[in-house]
Amino acid sequence: MRNKLNWATDGLDWPNREASRFVTAAGFSWHVQVMGSGPVLLALHGTGASTHSWRDLMPLLARDFTVIAPDMPGHAFTDTPDRKLMSLPGMARAVTLLLKTLGMVPEVAIGHSAGAAILARMVIDHAITPRLMGSFNGALLPLPSMPSELFAPLARALVSLPFLPKIAAWQAGSPGAVDRLIGGTGSNLDARGIALYHRLISNPGHVAGALEMMAEWNLRELNTDLPRLSVPVLQIIGAKDQTIPPADADRLLKILPHSQKILLPDLGHLAHEEDPAEHANLLHEALFA
Repeated sequence: MRNKLNWATDGLDWPNREASRFVTAAGFSWHVQVMGSGPVLLALHGTGASTHSWRDLMPLLARDFTVIAPDMPGHAFTDTPDRKLMSLPGMARAVTLLLKTLGMVPEVAIGHSAGAAILARMVIDHAITPRLMGSFNGALLPLPSMPSELFAPLARALVSLPFLPKIAAWQAGSPGAVDRLIGGTGSNLDARGIALYHRLISNPGHVAGALEMMAEWNLRELNTDLPRLSVPVLQIIGAKDQTIPPADADRLLKILPHSQKILLPDLGHLAHEEDPAEHANLLHEALFA
């Protein structure tokens, strides 16, 4: 590991620390949080985040479910595996092996941003068959701002520079850097949320893991396969999202055979962190109403 976060120090006050465990699956060590009882709910965070992003939503969902939330490969306290497992299909396979190791079969799956894309790949590949998939500002379509033909090679070139993660982490430590980064997503987080993101993006190992994920990311095949996503999909979208265009949700309504959209007018890309209670209520209504 390259300057990864240290559980003995960085994890001392980690959100929901009592739910944490370390599991070896797919050939590397994962940090996983498991909380609650009942049917299994799998929660996957997006690029650059970690289990901390579920810090307030997870206890609410744990009232009805056994919630499983891992740090994704290369992120926070989970090891960075071989590059082949940092791609979208690779991460889907890795999470599938993690679930097998845990002996868990999700009845519900939720994913934020890139986490939703990983879930979609798992469902299409029949690795999981949840009765509902929640896509929170899901990154299911290629970003229009930069074609994947340019984005992935650029990210690959950046991650090949060994000093870059250290420079990025150092810059993240400058006053106001994290506030500007979060503000650029269209979200407003409390002081604790800002501090946790600061801890992550000022760590070179975490930055390197996020860059490696982006270097291997390609949504073209998923985009082709999306019509095969046959499970019900609940899209919860922050209208102020400046990372994933909210209009993508309308495009997905036409592609996905069983989907619905709920627009939250005052929230951004990190909507599930801004208003976890509303997300818990919407999931509850979709499942139990």
